[in-house]
Amino acid sequence: MKKIECILRPGKLEEVKEALNQCGVHGMTVMQVMGCGLQKGRREVYRGTELTINLLPKVKIEVVVKDSLMEDVIGLIRKSAMTGQIGDGKIFVSTVDNAVRIRTGETGDSAI
Repeated sequence: MKKIECILRPGKLEEVKEALNQCGVHGMTVMQVMGCGLQKGRREVYRGTELTINLLPKVKIEVVVKDSLMEDVIGLIRKSAMTGQIGDGKIFVSTVDNAVRIRTGETGDSAI
């Protein structure tokens, strides 16, 4: 099993969720996060003082999928989240050794 974590623009969340649902991935965790990267933030004026805000709002999605679905899921996320601009986000993939469904005790692929 693989855990896919992606950080993306908040405005792309619905597109990514729809793409994942069409691929058969229904379980996901979504978090609102703040971060910075190549975008380097933005400048705002607050009460006449110019401020640099280097942490921008992002959305983090985590899904766990079977190894056989990993490439398809990554491709769908890239396609639905990409704008071609700096700040589109990142995708991280890691290995999951085991999963356990608390209600039934199922383990492995059947638990996801």
